[in-house]
Amino acid sequence: MVALDATTVAALREHRGRQAAERQAAGARWTETGYVFTSLTGKPVGPDRLTRMFRQLVAESGLPPVTLHGLRHGAATLALAAGADLKVVQDQLGHSTITLTADTYTCVLPETARAAADDTAALLFPARSRPAPRPVTRWAAGFRARSGCPSRAGGPGAPRRPAASRWSSLGA
Repeated sequence: MVALDATTVAALREHRGRQAAERQAAGARWTETGYVFTSLTGKPVGPDRLTRMFRQLVAESGLPPVTLHGLRHGAATLALAAGADLKVVQDQLGHSTITLTADTYTCVLPETARAAADDTAALLFPARSRPAPRPVTRWAAGFRARSGCPSRAGGPGAPRRPAASRWSSLGA
């Protein structure tokens, strides 16, 4: 099962409608594969073709060049920066160990590094003035709760984010 946000679910529903029209237009030439993204006759899209199509879309968008793997890395990094739990990101990426996920996809973002420095300094120099407190990310709160850090945000019983939409919610 893959967790998806509402915008992605809506886009996939639209895609399913377009694919149904392609299926009808292909008639007997349509091959039912069960894939979400297919050729005009239902067959899987080849990896080389997908890469070429992606490069073309990126070029047309005016965005800096990026690879599909770069998007994967960026999505994992942004999910962690947004407070996603490391274990959730590990599951999304299909990694066998959390160590692989942590070592590969948890780039230290500048604001995360600054927050860590401020938090460390606050422990060492509690009397010094410090910047206005920042909200603790869900990832940090979960880590603190699991590591037994006393009375910080999060912890057992702390409210969790509501469950995201799932593939199965797309319906038939």
